[in-house]
Amino acid sequence: MAHWLRFATPGNASKTGFGQLDGDVVQVFEGDMFGSCAPTGETLALATLRRLTPCQPSKMVALWNNFRALAEKLGQSIPPEPLYFLKGNNAFHPHGEPIRVPAAYAGKVVYEGELGVVIGKRASGVSEAGASAHIFGYTCINDVTAAELLFKDSSFAQWTRAKSFDTFGVFGPVIATGLDPLTLTIRTVLNGQERQNYAAADMIFSPARLVSLISQDMTLEPGDVIACGTSIGVGSMKAGSEVSVIIDGIGELNNRYE
Repeated sequence: MAHWLRFATPGNASKTGFGQLDGDVVQVFEGDMFGSCAPTGETLALATLRRLTPCQPSKMVALWNNFRALAEKLGQSIPPEPLYFLKGNNAFHPHGEPIRVPAAYAGKVVYEGELGVVIGKRASGVSEAGASAHIFGYTCINDVTAAELLFKDSSFAQWTRAKSFDTFGVFGPVIATGLDPLTLTIRTVLNGQERQNYAAADMIFSPARLVSLISQDMTLEPGDVIACGTSIGVGSMKAGSEVSVIIDGIGELNNRYE
């Protein structure tokens, strides 16, 4: 198992790099994280670096109604195919940086702790059996949502707008490889209190099935992220809230809402 991250170097925010996290030290790599890469031999102290999103997706595909427990609670039927939307690239936001209160919206904003699938190899029309070869690893996601916008207009559900305010697509802190995603548990902690604790095994569509089915509709590129959807326990954040999405084996995605 390895934990990959991207970072900005001290004293030069425009100089970025990537590598593997080993405790409190980053082993710096060169090349392409999703292609040919190798360690440079340089190591950097994690505490001296500014973390970036662990990859730069061309898109984030995010699932609705993908957990049986939440579907049952909401009275939703099990969908025959994945129900998904896209989050705008402007929303992508790293661990440790504040999630911003929208200037143009004063309603309820909610956290949604989720497992993220990171694509490592271009996927177009792939089979479910072959989908795992296109998955690089897994990350933590907070799919932040301006909840009152979703169905504000009865003629048009505003998924893109509600989900794509600047800083609303939080993911990281790393991409973990070598994991079995269906053994993982997703937890969300708000101001020190656990609000979500659910098993990835409760997914309706597994990561491999999601990659296969979504790739029938659109090509998934290396670095693209699939947010697998959330389960019971979604709630609102107030300005000043501290929120963490925790997945053992991956890490803790920590942000303040302000």
